Amino acid sequence: MVNEQELIQKDILAYLKRQENKGLLRFLTCGSVDDGKSTLIGRLLHDSMLIYEDQLASIKKESEKSGSAGDELDLSLLVDGLAAEREQGITIDVAYRYFSTERRKFIIADTPGHEQYTRNMATGASNSDLAVILVDARHGILPQTKRHSFICSLLGIKHIVVAVNKMDLVDYREDAFEKICEDYRSFSVRLEIDDIHFIPISALKGDNVVEASNKMTWFKSGPLLNYLESVHIASDRNLIDLRLPIQYVVRPDLNFRGFAGTMASGILHRGDEVVVLPGGQKSRVKKIVTFDGNLEEAFPPLSVTITLEDEIDVSRGNIIARPDNQPRVGRELEAMIVWMAEQPMTPMNRYLFKHTSNMISGTVSMLRYRINVDTLEREDSKELKMNEVGRCRVSLERSIPFDPYKRNRTTGSFIIIDRLTFNTVGAGMIIDREAADEEGKDFWDIEVSDEFLRHQRSRVSIKERGELYKQEPLTILLTGLPCTGKTTLAYAIERQLFDNGLAVTVLDGADMRSGISKDLGFTAKERSENMRRSAEIALLLNNAGLICICSFVAPDAGVREKARKLIGGGSFIEIYLTASEETRRKRDKQGVYNKADKGEINEFPGISAPYDVPESPDLVLDTDKLNIEECVDRIIRLLEKRR
Repeated sequence: MVNEQELIQKDILAYLKRQENKGLLRFLTCGSVDDGKSTLIGRLLHDSMLIYEDQLASIKKESEKSGSAGDELDLSLLVDGLAAEREQGITIDVAYRYFSTERRKFIIADTPGHEQYTRNMATGASNSDLAVILVDARHGILPQTKRHSFICSLLGIKHIVVAVNKMDLVDYREDAFEKICEDYRSFSVRLEIDDIHFIPISALKGDNVVEASNKMTWFKSGPLLNYLESVHIASDRNLIDLRLPIQYVVRPDLNFRGFAGTMASGILHRGDEVVVLPGGQKSRVKKIVTFDGNLEEAFPPLSVTITLEDEIDVSRGNIIARPDNQPRVGRELEAMIVWMAEQPMTPMNRYLFKHTSNMISGTVSMLRYRINVDTLEREDSKELKMNEVGRCRVSLERSIPFDPYKRNRTTGSFIIIDRLTFNTVGAGMIIDREAADEEGKDFWDIEVSDEFLRHQRSRVSIKERGELYKQEPLTILLTGLPCTGKTTLAYAIERQLFDNGLAVTVLDGADMRSGISKDLGFTAKERSENMRRSAEIALLLNNAGLICICSFVAPDAGVREKARKLIGGGSFIEIYLTASEETRRKRDKQGVYNKADKGEINEFPGISAPYDVPESPDLVLDTDKLNIEECVDRIIRLLEKRR
């Protein structure tokens, strides 16, 4: 077979055609400071004879001036291009290098080893298929080795090569290599990495990098380059879930309207039925258009323009999918976030979130925990500092289609942008909600097994309690937007009913938030869980024979209906309080509406979150027109009529 150098000289077009048909492997080198990452890349390029003569001459001169390899050629200078990197002998920025062999093309990302530049390492890992993690044979597994391994796992890199470097400094001993392999396997059990391969090397001397080493004959698996050329990555692509994020609507004239984007996953055929999300409109693919002509099918990473058979609304930020295989659509995301800014991330600050082609305002509404990347333990924290990683809840202003990051890197990731400087301050990987959203579960429909529960029957029946208190137990739900007067009215009714000789109590939202529900925030799911807990308490109070007056915003109609079913329709009264926005703002002594306007309070019903007006409440009270006494009188008359 003609080698590439000869082919370049004889037939440049044939050479370019061969290059076009080669597979591409993107990989990064990472590890602790001075583990030899840049030297390894330099050795790959040098021994593959991919360095130009003038480059080599320049490196020889630079090696004599500022090299760190003694009398040896300092190959790290091929990659460390910044003056600060050469002065300090460390990698600071991510450096990309491109080369090819007879079998494959490569893009290498040389990432920094110092903890200070963890964010740079995460950037280099975001598009990589494989990671080469270097370990100094003298020092073994270090905290930064663990840190980089965790980030590789977090970013979904499926193939890891642990290159035990500087074997020449431990006399090429097999036991030193095996000890490091054993330590790494013990640590990596807690990581989600599918494929780990160990190779002993000496980047400085060239052992087991491009050619097999005659000094480590005990290692039979071949050199690093041989593995890089042969590792199978084709099956890593997601060709099942069709996802085509729309980047641009193409309208050159009145006769053509196409939707351009890069295939994120799946395979798209002409004539396929598709759905446009988040809107949900359906159509069929009429044409798949490219610069080189129309295609019958498209797959990642092709950039295409499609036309549809129907005139439906499609715009930038929409995602094309199959009707029977759709991403999730929502405003609430669970994500692992790598923070990249000097200013710490604190919950409830507003940012811009760039997801595919969408730019949406939102907040990191909750920091659940921070990951100690050295021990992989979860730690409580009120903020994320630069280079730290934590699990967060993200609340967006509008719904977007998304997938878990492990299923789709494109639709499962986002970057966080500062609203004032437009600097990128963080990167997020969306978590599978079913697997990871323990604190966001909807507990309404969970069936509890009685297998291990021993219920004791009260020796006092509900009927006996009713005869003693001369009343029937009842739950009264006062619902409405903030500052419509719910709490004030609840305690006024309690006073009146108590004065009438009835056993009654109030269950107020503020009291729940101060105690039983103090672990909950104000997202839709957390409001639902707060209402469920409150309804369970109201039911217990009813079973004790009491009248319970509940004062809650309860913005979701479906949740209010679940509360009615739990307590029992005959014992549940829903009263809707309404007032104009002007009146509500005048009553707002705490300034919550003003804070909601500024974005300081997220998910605020009536401002940044919806409120479902009750369709058929038992009573509607307009507190703009009715004073407290009139409202109490109408409720008393309703109770007398009902009972």
